[in-house]
Amino acid sequence: MGYSRAVRVGNHIHVSGTTATAEDGAVVGAGDAYLQTVQTLRNIQRALERLGAGLQHVVRTRMYVTDIARWEEIGRAHGEFFATIRPATSMVQVSRLIDPVMLVEIEAEAVVE
Repeated sequence: MGYSRAVRVGNHIHVSGTTATAEDGAVVGAGDAYLQTVQTLRNIQRALERLGAGLQHVVRTRMYVTDIARWEEIGRAHGEFFATIRPATSMVQVSRLIDPVMLVEIEAEAVVE
């Protein structure tokens, strides 16, 4: 498709919409919004680390979910990663993601001082 998982411009890092995929591309946690959110955030963490940053640099996340009724599961996982960092965030329901097994997609923005 011609995109990057994450792009760094100066001290800003933009992480593309990220889902719960393993290294082999398989979806992790089919049917489990909590597990998918955890895997997605681990993938974001790895993308940030490759660019010299970490979760502590995240200032904003955007969560796209296929079932907003599952917000507590998704929010619990997000909170486990960001409880002390507390980035600005939003969670919106979408009709579907690129793979119907996927329940969560997250974008992140980070600023490295």
